[in-house]
Amino acid sequence: EVQLVESGGGLVQAGGSLRLSCVASGFTPDDYAIGWFRQAPGKEREAVSCISSHDDSEYYAESVKGRFTISRVNAKNTVYLQMNSLKPEDTAVYYCAAASSCTSWPYDYDYWGQGTQVTVSS
Repeated sequence: EVQLVESGGGLVQAGGSLRLSCVASGFTPDDYAIGWFRQAPGKEREAVSCISSHDDSEYYAESVKGRFTISRVNAKNTVYLQMNSLKPEDTAVYYCAAASSCTSWPYDYDYWGQGTQVTVSS
């Protein structure tokens, strides 16, 4: 069974940091691009970052460039999203997802995790 499980969300003050983890099982994660998306209440799901398969190229939304870093540890079947200098507008449910290549379009992703809540207080 294919599964993606996120963890690491929580409540943090503005300017703080969190590290999200996405653990994959049931497939070989380095054969897939892994993306992070977020969805705030009343808003559409938006792409945050993605790491490609094989060469680990990284992609970031403009709103998080310079603050978020995506990385992959294949031995742990895990992709991380390090989030620094958090802002209240980063508050959302964060999801990881797997696709054949990095895109910003959620419908291109085949597998999704259940999400983890990130709340940034001002």
